Amino acid sequence: MNNMSRLVGLVALITFWCTMPHPVFAQNPSRATNQLPEMELKDMEGSMVPISSLYESGTPTLICFWATWCSPCKRELNNYAELYEDWQDETGVQIVAVSIDDSRSVHRVAPYVNSVMWDYTVLLDPNKDFARAMQVVNVPHTFLVNGEGQVIWQHNNYSDGDEEEVYEQLLNLTP
Repeated sequence: MNNMSRLVGLVALITFWCTMPHPVFAQNPSRATNQLPEMELKDMEGSMVPISSLYESGTPTLICFWATWCSPCKRELNNYAELYEDWQDETGVQIVAVSIDDSRSVHRVAPYVNSVMWDYTVLLDPNKDFARAMQVVNVPHTFLVNGEGQVIWQHNNYSDGDEEEVYEQLLNLTP
């Protein structure tokens, strides 16, 4: 087999692997419970926020990884904003938008969030430590976490109408 054939085979294998669905945390056996990692992120005011505080109220949390340069991310979170008050009334959910903007673009987060007036908690993950721990490869990537901090559902990418699936998942958590 020549080098070109090996390269084509390798590219095909990588492409196949990247398009396969992977269960949450499957590559890390110590994370078999799908529990959120213990770490802290900064909020937009610069205060450190422990990840565990996101679910300490015992209510569901929707964690949405996004970036200012990602149009589907912004469309997703803007569409959720229109439904957020109703979702909170019906399910108690809180939404946390985690920006993965790096040091070159993180300065765009606050102006964008302020311009769209999201009522969400917005956290910053410029080094992508939390995103890596959650095995986020691309954005938007959304996780639904129960009141004990366990990931019970996730969704990658966004198309208009996906909020209906999110709502169904939220209703499944409501007693």
